[in-house]
Parts: sequence; C-alpha cells; structure tokens
Amino acid sequence: MSNKIQTAERVSQSDVSDNFVFQRSYLAYVEAAKLVSGKVLEIGTGSGYGIELLSNQADSFLTIDKFESQVGAKAAKEIENVEFRQMNVPPLTDLPDNHFDFVVSFQVIEHIQKDDVFVKEIHRVLKPGGKFIHTTPNKKMSLTRNPWHIREYTVSELNDLLLVDFSSVQKNGVFGNDIAMKYYAENKASVRKIMRFDVLNLQYNLPRWMLQVPYDILNRRNRNKLSDSGAHIKLEDYFVAEANDECIDLFYIAEK
Repeated sequence: MSNKIQTAERVSQSDVSDNFVFQRSYLAYVEAAKLVSGKVLEIGTGSGYGIELLSNQADSFLTIDKFESQVGAKAAKEIENVEFRQMNVPPLTDLPDNHFDFVVSFQVIEHIQKDDVFVKEIHRVLKPGGKFIHTTPNKKMSLTRNPWHIREYTVSELNDLLLVDFSSVQKNGVFGNDIAMKYYAENKASVRKIMRFDVLNLQYNLPRWMLQVPYDILNRRNRNKLSDSGAHIKLEDYFVAEANDECIDLFYIAEK
C-alpha cells in the first residue's frame, strides 16, 4: 500500500485523534444506506469502512479508488456482491452508460481537478432516475486552506455545478450538536494559534504541493492535542438537515 494514503485525508476508524472526522464521515454512509439499492458504485474506497454497510443494501456493489486497497480487495473476496477496482478518475474507465442505480462518493470531489468532467461521467453511468449521493466540506466552515483540496464549495457553488448535468439537487448538510460543535470551536481556536505565525499568508501564496507535508504534520499534531475532547464524540452527535453556511459538510443528492 502506498505511503501516500497515510495522510490525514484518509480517516481512520481506529485512531482516536480522527474520531471527530470519522463519526461525521460514517454518518454519510449510514444515511446513504437508507437510500441505495440495485447496482451501486462507490467512488473513493478510502479506508473501506463503508463497504459492508452499503453492499448489504445493494444487488451489486463496485467500489473504486486511485490507490490499491487491501480492505477493498479483501471485501471483494469475502462478500459475494462486492468488486474493487483501482482507477484514477475521471473518466470512469470501462464503466457503461446508464448502468448504476446509485453512485456514492464521500469527500472526493474536492480532490478532483476537472470537477465538471467528474460530474458528467457520474451522470453518464447512472440510469435515468439514478441518484448521485455525495459529501464534501462546506467552504464556509473550513478553518484554513487544505492543500490536499483542489477547491472547496459553498452551498450555491456545488448546486450550480451539479445542475449543469442533473435535473434536480437535494441540498442537505451534516451538522453537529453542542458536543460536536464544542470540539469544532476548540479546533478553530487551536488552528488560529498556529496560523498567527503565517504573517506572510503563505497558506494562500504558496503552491499546494509545497504545503501538503507541513499541513499534514501540523494537522496530525493538532488532532492529537485535541484527541481527549474528540474521543467522546458519537455518531449521534451529528445529523443531516437542509444545508446552510453553518453545516460542516455538504450532503447533496443529485437525480438524473
């Protein structure tokens, strides 16, 4: 497995310092599992913690990722309706038109250079009436520039992108209760302490590749520092409601 995927962008369900992010990321799978059926495509296997949950609701479940995935390969061997493929996207190579009932993709689109092509490809492989379920960070709630992200979206920006190809978009967001938002406030204060040293505003003036390693180091240190607070957060401390500027993630469902 490539060391590249050890970045904090890949959330671990076993690392307590990731718990704040993991619980809200897992909520997306829990909510999607209430909706999916038939032929399901997942773009972005990640750590693989959503495979069993979604595949249980599907007739067939194909999960793809740009990296090799031991978890994905293991699931494909052990679960009859699961297939894993390593693939860089876009395009969705060798996937037929009008084939899938649902496409799910969590915390991926912000990493895609050609997001318009990405959306068009998802639209292509969905059946008429098929749905694209995905999450991405809400730009309004980001605490600093994330150099691993090509871009982030506001509520309206993501809606406008999707409506170029899709007929309708349900605009939801992932929110935190008082417990989750207490951690968010602590994290925000900690990040501000770190960023006060960036007097030259280098986070926005340097190219992304130069910032990725320093960002990862500081991000991990910060998560470790706050791990006692984050460890107590549960899945129930997050909920999905209509998106606005105060949601942590955008949770959108676009219909073909």
